[in-house]
Amino acid sequence: MKLRIEIVTPAPAGTLHGNRITALRWHQFLSRLNYQSTVTEQWSGKSCDALIALHGLRGYDSIQRFKKAYPNNPVALIMTGTDIYRDLKNSTKVIKSMEMADAIVLLQPDAIQSLPQKFHPKVQVIYQSVKSITRKTPPKRHFLASIIGHLRAEKDPFCAAQCLPLLPSNSKIQLVQLGKAMSPGLKKQAISIEKNVMRYRWLGQLSHSKTLQWLSRSHVMIISSIMEGGAHVVSEAIAIGIPVIASDIPGNRGLLGDSYPAYYPVGDKVALSKLLTKAESDPAFYQKLCKAIAGRQKITKAELEQKSIQKLIQTLFIKS
Repeated sequence: MKLRIEIVTPAPAGTLHGNRITALRWHQFLSRLNYQSTVTEQWSGKSCDALIALHGLRGYDSIQRFKKAYPNNPVALIMTGTDIYRDLKNSTKVIKSMEMADAIVLLQPDAIQSLPQKFHPKVQVIYQSVKSITRKTPPKRHFLASIIGHLRAEKDPFCAAQCLPLLPSNSKIQLVQLGKAMSPGLKKQAISIEKNVMRYRWLGQLSHSKTLQWLSRSHVMIISSIMEGGAHVVSEAIAIGIPVIASDIPGNRGLLGDSYPAYYPVGDKVALSKLLTKAESDPAFYQKLCKAIAGRQKITKAELEQKSIQKLIQTLFIKS
């Protein structure tokens, strides 16, 4: 009999939210490992051998109902950026989800510093893997920077656009922003910036494959988030070999490493504009970024993620 595992994610089917992409990828790995798995938005109420829940706050009800119905069946909780860096402080539900979980999965190692000490023994770090995509030749006439992710407050979505007027007048930097505006106000702001800033284009939400095409031909990718659990798009940039300019937060450091040479203080438009200018105008610095990214590619390999998921499942059933 195959073990039956239900994966619960708050991100609805058909969306391109990181949580949905993670759930679907895990579903594929579990199938390859010969487990039977389904992906739902909340626990279906059906009998299964284990529950994997993404998001401590929004997965709380599913975890609680599952544990009530099947107290001896294990639960793995995959914690997201909003869980760790926002909701943990403001909601007892996140703590309760962590208490009920038999294992806690973090997507990058720096996140453990933000968890109460008593939960550390439950933690396993599982890096997100990426299908390898070939890097495309970047544009010759300009220096293409991309910023990818839904437009919402946690992403500080316009920090990059707002730093563009600070660039030198002879700069050839062009910024393309991809992602759906999560509120009418953010949509209005993106349209307004596009009208007023020559170097900026907002393309809205594109398919995952089209988004990867833009990423793979970028000179650099910017991640300006205030909080991240470990952004999948950073793993994608690493896998393709695209240098990243990143806000200095644990979620980015956990993926890029402490010695990575292109962090800027969160929200600091002047520092971001200086890093962009240096990446464009200093070939030695640009090569240093490429080399640093190449050094991180091992963490994005599918074999590593699959092996880590297999280890997690084995741990769950040894404990239970």
